[in-house]
Amino acid sequence: MTRRSLFTLATVGWAAQRKDEPMKKGDLYHIPSDLPVPVDDGACRHLAGMQVPAITLVSTTNRRVNMANQARERTVVYGYPRTGRPGQPIPKGWDEIPGARGCTPETCSFRDHYKRLRELQVHVFGLSTQTTEYQQEVVQRLHLPFEMLSDADFAFTNALRLPTFEFAGVRLLKRLTLIMAAGRIEKVFYPVFPPDKHAEEVVGWLASHPRVGS
Repeated sequence: MTRRSLFTLATVGWAAQRKDEPMKKGDLYHIPSDLPVPVDDGACRHLAGMQVPAITLVSTTNRRVNMANQARERTVVYGYPRTGRPGQPIPKGWDEIPGARGCTPETCSFRDHYKRLRELQVHVFGLSTQTTEYQQEVVQRLHLPFEMLSDADFAFTNALRLPTFEFAGVRLLKRLTLIMAAGRIEKVFYPVFPPDKHAEEVVGWLASHPRVGS
């Protein structure tokens, strides 16, 4: 799957309502109450304690981020399948995939908790296999104070053996969060549900597990 084909798929099949419309199932900014709950399939059990590989990813500011160097400082990386765009219908079957729906609400939640996360002396990044160009639209539209990282070539995903799934012929990252520190993965959240409450969960864990000297 090429970057172009991934970008093409990512730009079709999503929708969001105007703020003056009633909430409906296709609303990007809210999570339906009847979504299937993901279960822990063990796909992330190997991650805790792993050394973060020296793989460089491009951020939405077009900055090259060496993940091993970034992991020297306490950093939250929340991984998600893909965000939608307003005006495009959500693909058929997407809501039936446990853990797939909710990327925009999760991102908004990390945005809303960003000040508290910085008070806890951590850096924050979003991570997906969407292209940088696609992610840049999300950053602008949602007014994000942090950068997104693109792993469209799956270099970071493959190196860490992060869990993925296939949808409409495209490989996507399963929703998870890594807390990195001292060059290693300190904590893994997987599965993540509900995604719109996950930032609060991360804040709570960080507040109860301060770094020595923090």
